[in-house]
Amino acid sequence: MDNHNILQSFGFAFAGLVHAFRENRNIKIHFSIAILVMAAAILLHITLPEIILLLVMIVMVISAEMINTSIEEMINLITTERREEAKIAKDVAAGMVLIFSIGSAIVGIMVFAPYILKLI
Repeated sequence: MDNHNILQSFGFAFAGLVHAFRENRNIKIHFSIAILVMAAAILLHITLPEIILLLVMIVMVISAEMINTSIEEMINLITTERREEAKIAKDVAAGMVLIFSIGSAIVGIMVFAPYILKLI
């Protein structure tokens, strides 16, 4: 096993982030939504605890998408055959992202609703 120093480890992690953001359409979508959510949070003067909650949800969704991408890439490396097990693994990983995304949307609605209702 290679023994890398901390700077090399951060370099590998950063390279992974760059690859994920360049190559994964869904991460780009999630990141774009995250920017809009944070801009709305600032414009609506949402409280710090609510901003922290939104940030946690954003990090969870993007992290889940990166895990999903990793699983898909590993399966593509292991087999090029159409196998039911590979399909199940990919579908379950995609389902994980869906659950995080739905949960985040619900949290977002619960956080933003009172602020939006005040504007109406």
